[in-house]
Amino acid sequence: MLISVKGITKIYQVGVQEIRAVAGVDLQVQNNEYLSIMGPSGSGKSTLMNILGCLDTPTSGSYSLNGEEVSGLRDDELAFIRNKEIGFVFQTFNLLPRASALQNVELPLIYGGVPSDERRERAGKALDSVGLADRASHRPSELSGGQRQRVAIARALVNNPSIILADEPTGNLDSSTGNEIMDIFKEIHSGGNTIIMVTHEEYIAEHSKRIVRLLDGLISSDKQVVNN
Repeated sequence: MLISVKGITKIYQVGVQEIRAVAGVDLQVQNNEYLSIMGPSGSGKSTLMNILGCLDTPTSGSYSLNGEEVSGLRDDELAFIRNKEIGFVFQTFNLLPRASALQNVELPLIYGGVPSDERRERAGKALDSVGLADRASHRPSELSGGQRQRVAIARALVNNPSIILADEPTGNLDSSTGNEIMDIFKEIHSGGNTIIMVTHEEYIAEHSKRIVRLLDGLISSDKQVVNN
């Protein structure tokens, strides 16, 4: 079992009001699954994604990742797990504007203490895997939106993580470019990676194999995608 979440809650205090963003979620994810998390605004999907990505800690409950209980770890321990186990792809790409595509892809390896020659080689291979080997020296401003998202995907892949977490990965792209990005995710999944994606677009979610829907901080449905 790659991910096992039991009774996860996340409560925020806003003045005197208590907000239960996640209200007791149980979720299990196997290796090489490809699932989407959907739900209306305020349903808890982004909060759950942040917990799964070790960007936030739950108020209560258990979260086991690759057999290790991570729900109570310190910030530095969570940072280590994030860099080793999880690759992130964001709607806004989150690229450094003054760095080249290659340098952006190298970032997780820098944090991991990988020597420079090995960093460049691995980053180059990751860019090649998303069809951008010829754009390695370009800055984000010199790339299209689709190319920037490809750089972000290469950065997510460069550490060979257990999980790719994608938060609205096509949200800033037109539908044609979005479909190209989804083709890349399909290739990544076929290569053995586990993919968890947050999206509000049904046609994007249907690229995955399983759709988990949230409502008011709880799972309202969890279904396999038919004929996919």
